[in-house]
Amino acid sequence: MAANIPSFTLNNGIKIPSVGMGCWMGTPGENERVYHMCLNALKAGYRHFDTAAGYGNEKQVGKAIRESTIPRNEIFLTTKLANPYHSRVKEAFEESLKTLDCEYIDLYLMHWPQAGRPEAEQSWGNDVFRPDESPTFVETWKDMEKLLEGGKVKSIGVSNFSIKNLEILLPHCTVVPATNQVEMHPCLPQNDLKAYCASKGILLTAYSPLGQPARPNQPISLVNNNAIKSIANKLNVDLAQVLLSWGIQRKTVVIPKTENETRMKTNITLIKLSTEDMKAIDELHTQPNMHRTLAHSARGASGMIFGWTFEELGWNMVDGVVSK
Repeated sequence: MAANIPSFTLNNGIKIPSVGMGCWMGTPGENERVYHMCLNALKAGYRHFDTAAGYGNEKQVGKAIRESTIPRNEIFLTTKLANPYHSRVKEAFEESLKTLDCEYIDLYLMHWPQAGRPEAEQSWGNDVFRPDESPTFVETWKDMEKLLEGGKVKSIGVSNFSIKNLEILLPHCTVVPATNQVEMHPCLPQNDLKAYCASKGILLTAYSPLGQPARPNQPISLVNNNAIKSIANKLNVDLAQVLLSWGIQRKTVVIPKTENETRMKTNITLIKLSTEDMKAIDELHTQPNMHRTLAHSARGASGMIFGWTFEELGWNMVDGVVSK
């Protein structure tokens, strides 16, 4: 049975479940792990799965969906265009469709604005074209719009786009992106981007909605945050339930990932947060050193993410700390 969670309506009228299962496993591949994770998630009530060509696991995600025997129209499936395929959009899409073997794709995203060189072996490398080199993300988007003519994809969108790059893209769009998938959590609430996207009819989807585990170069962990713990203890719920419910009450989609079957169930057991609790979480990022990325580890004011500088990406970030 599908989980009792809200859905949001995209700008083309299509509904998307507010909670999805993220299928990035930390390294490309991990095929058997993702297959079993998706099977268990389907049994737990998940009906929204988010993968990507660059994750190297589309085949196993599709296999789990088919073997579940759940009608295809009850499942929302997202995958993404890898950077080296920005000049070969149709080829990349058809390859993902064949690999997933799930009749059609509900949402196809441009994974990053930067185009990787075609000879690059994987989408995570730094061998990319500059923003003004062809194919630009505007050219890539125009090729993505053509995919809608074939009927094998229902919606198209972007990922990791800032206001700066959306302002470059949108004047050239025949189809406005349905979604923009970005890192988003209480340390990085993306308030300005959220307001901008809402004004354009673009729904935000949060990757890393629970942040990341603490590590030497990133000591901050949301699941160890005292304010979050206090709310969770008061409501007698899991910390992740607080974080995910916060994201959904903000009218954003969240795509957590877990292989733990108990957490799968709690992650789709949403709670109602009070105005007071929402305000406390909203204000976390205003504390010293807290307004920051938890998913990316590039260093310095001119650091790079997958070959583009923070400035080219439109990110106001120094050593992981984001300027408000």
